[in-house]
Amino acid sequence: MDSTFLKWAGGKNWFVRQCADLLPADYNRYIDPFLGGGSVFFYLEPEISVLSDINEELITTYRAIQTNWREVRRQLRIHANRHNEQYYYLVRNSDPRADSTIAARMIYLNRTCFNGIYRVNRQGRFNVPIGSHINVILPTDQFERRSEILQGATLFCRDFEETIDEAEEGDLLFCDPPYAVLEEQRFVGYTRNLFDWNCQERLAHSLYRAQTRGVKIVLTNVNHPAVRALYNDDRFEIVEVNRFCSISGRAGGRQQYSEMVVRANID
Repeated sequence: MDSTFLKWAGGKNWFVRQCADLLPADYNRYIDPFLGGGSVFFYLEPEISVLSDINEELITTYRAIQTNWREVRRQLRIHANRHNEQYYYLVRNSDPRADSTIAARMIYLNRTCFNGIYRVNRQGRFNVPIGSHINVILPTDQFERRSEILQGATLFCRDFEETIDEAEEGDLLFCDPPYAVLEEQRFVGYTRNLFDWNCQERLAHSLYRAQTRGVKIVLTNVNHPAVRALYNDDRFEIVEVNRFCSISGRAGGRQQYSEMVVRANID
């Protein structure tokens, strides 16, 4: 598949369109500790995968698609039929319990909130205002097919380091972390647990360990001197790429960004 069903800040639809040749042709398991919108996962359609993210609602959504996609679609159609401004805020303030209703709520809010931004407050509540998009059901949803692809996936809500440390020789480890650098914090509010500079350093250390185990590594990250320095080692290859960011709270934030792709143990 060439797209995801979620609009996600830092999503990698652009990567699979422009840079798919940077991914290895052969690998054992696909492992993704920063799942987000899952663009690379759905592009590769791996038979066996380990997927994780710190965002519990996101992982619940994937599990619901994996196990009960029909009910997710049914609930999403209810949202589509009732959508208006009053209903949006009613759903935003709701607290569903079942996985399928949690998933439908997340997808609905993702498609109708302002510019597809995912942001929570200090209490972990989604707080993005309504946007101008009104299409809740999309022809690219393909939930049944996505459920089929997810059948070989094990899903976790946990810290990225736990997932990376599971990677073994011959596995493909794809990492797309939030882009924290020393001077600024982007995407603040993605979860209550901010990905900060300490996390960048911890990520680098975990990837060095994975490299010594023979794991095939592809990392995307902001092309910033401080981040580049973390991988300034002959065990890693750095490739510079450009991409356009369309998800931003202000028009000035929608622009071209320079990113880097870090690779290791790629044949």
